[in-house]
This record gives sequence, C-alpha cells and structure tokens, in this order.
Amino acid sequence: MKIHSEKELTQFAKNVRQHILKMSTNGGCFAGASLSMVELVTYLYNNYMNISKDLLVSDERDFLFLSKGHAVPALYGAFAELGWIDATRFNNHLKIKDDIYWHPNTNIPGIEFHSGSLGHALPIAVGVALSVKIDKLNNKEIVILGDGELNEGSNWEAVMVAASKNLDNLIIIIDRNKFQANLQTEHLLPIEPIADKFLSFNCGVRRINGHSFEEIRQSLDDVPYSYGKPSVIIADTIRGKGIKEWENKADKWFCNISNDEYHLLKKEIA
Repeated sequence: MKIHSEKELTQFAKNVRQHILKMSTNGGCFAGASLSMVELVTYLYNNYMNISKDLLVSDERDFLFLSKGHAVPALYGAFAELGWIDATRFNNHLKIKDDIYWHPNTNIPGIEFHSGSLGHALPIAVGVALSVKIDKLNNKEIVILGDGELNEGSNWEAVMVAASKNLDNLIIIIDRNKFQANLQTEHLLPIEPIADKFLSFNCGVRRINGHSFEEIRQSLDDVPYSYGKPSVIIADTIRGKGIKEWENKADKWFCNISNDEYHLLKKEIA
C-alpha cells in the first residue's frame, strides 16, 4: 500500500467532492452527509485499508461497511479516483437501472452491503469480524455510522455482542456531523454523551476532528485502543463540508442543483 502525503490526500478529497457535486446535478443526491465524511474515506482507502482493485473480492481484503448508505456518493467518488469505476458513469446518475443511484449497489466493486435501511451494517460487520477472529485471520472490519443512526437499537445490540466476543478487529467510526435528515440530532433525540455510552458498552473510544488527516491517522494507528475491545472513533465533522453555503445547513440534507450551479460550486471546491 502506498502511503500518500497530506498534499496528495487533500487533492484526492477535493476530487471526491467534485464527483459528489456532479451526482447532485442528475436527480440530486444526499450531498450533505456525503461531504462530511470525505476525509475519512480518503484516508481509509489510501493510507490504511488493505484494499486495491486486485483485492476487491479477495478474502485478504479489509472490509468497509457504510451504514449511512445515503452517503454513498463519497464512496463512489473515491472509487473513481482509485480507478475502480469510470467517473463518466456519474453523468448517468439515477438514469440506468441497477447502476449508480441513491444507495449502495453491491453490483459495483467495493460496495460490501446495500445499506439503504439504517442500523443494519454494524450487526453484519460484527458477524464478519467474529468469523475473521474464529478463522484467525488479520482482516480489519470498519463501519462508518451516521450519528443520527445511533437512534437505532440494533446498533447497541451489535456493540454488546462485539464487546462480549472481544472483537478488537472491529473499528466503528461515527460521522458526528450533528444532523439527521433536516434536523439537528440534539433537537430531535439527543445522543450525547456518545463517548460515555460506548465506554459503558466496554469499547475503547477516541474523539477526533474528522477533517484532519493527522488526527485520523493517529486514531487509526493506535487501534485497538484496548486489546479485546472494539475501537470507536467519534469523528466530529461538518455537514456539507467544502461548500460554504451548504455547511451546517439543515436543508442541505438532499441537494439537486442545476448545471450552472454545478460549475459555480465546482470552482469553490477547486
């Protein structure tokens, strides 16, 4: 695996954001939630995971499960930059059956799970992590959860199992952008203190700036935080990150923009 410099990672992230913006023109996409996790995805695929185009179906690959499936444009954008898919497919967003659409499509290499319904990817990742442990393999299992998704009880059931089975090969990343749909999480159903909740479920916990490559690197380099325990990274992020007029805006959950808006906003990202 090539270790990319911060300059290279920054450019990669800008390119991913431009792909997300492109998908916002053809029927729209859940851009706010996608933009908030770009640095996380950028670092994981470039500098951390054992994954490449040749390993996409290999038993040796690391697994990334995107639980907040509506943010899949961030994955698709990363896949295009990695050369796994052709970026011209984004021109046909929502236009071709069973291709690029609003939620993860497992027919696209690199997508592990169709997570349209929230609260299900973590239980599946726990099962995979347990299987890997039993078989004494070295694969890492990584799950990206939305913060609002922590309302789902299935996540906490899965965390209980993960801790009881000593799954220190499981990494749970919370995209803490503080919004769910068109409301702030703390106005709808407060979920803080998140760290204390996961600590009480016998997990190791770190809290970081989810847009800082250095903090992302440090948090991943230190995994597992406690041997025999799942590791939880609470990544504080900004919804709509990279486009000023979209940042921290409740109404930028879903964005459907014109071609003129696309070309204007693309310059801002560049």
